[in-house]
Amino acid sequence: MKQVKQDMEKLMDEWLASSFLKEGDIFVVGCSTSEVAGKEIGTDGSIEIAERIFAELKTLAEKARIHLAFQCCEHLNRALVVEKTTMDTYHLEQVSVIPVRNAGGSMATEAFKQMDAPVVVEEIQGHAGIDIGETFIGMHLKHVVVPVRMKQRTIGQANVMCARTRPKLIGGARAVYEQKQENDACQE
Repeated sequence: MKQVKQDMEKLMDEWLASSFLKEGDIFVVGCSTSEVAGKEIGTDGSIEIAERIFAELKTLAEKARIHLAFQCCEHLNRALVVEKTTMDTYHLEQVSVIPVRNAGGSMATEAFKQMDAPVVVEEIQGHAGIDIGETFIGMHLKHVVVPVRMKQRTIGQANVMCARTRPKLIGGARAVYEQKQENDACQE
């Protein structure tokens, strides 16, 4: 447990030091506590590991002023646990289910237990996220997903992948993607 806490603290510090999180962003969390413990995904979920990880993520959310969204396992079609305020802010649609360890996963179960007013939503478009244990959070991120290479690449025994999103680059050869000066005008 000490290693999990240390790994999470290092990773959360990297996120806070980055310029990728903006106030109000949705941060998607996928986590296999089985993988963190060195077991195969979905075989040995741990509420104790989930508690440690949740505590660090909650601190990140408070410091960065972001919304957390915890992905459930495939038994709940990878629905997400969010605060009701997040659902209301982003006009998300609530579904009727309560995650439990064997149908939702330990991380989503712990998030549901620890949040102030938890609800479950079926889909979301997050701005950034963390995938602990190769749970595949990409379906819940906005287009275009960009990998974020952090120094802290594991939590316990689980591989960690981080991602952020950016706006789509549209246009062709004449498109401009960064503003030069205020007096530049489009000439046709």
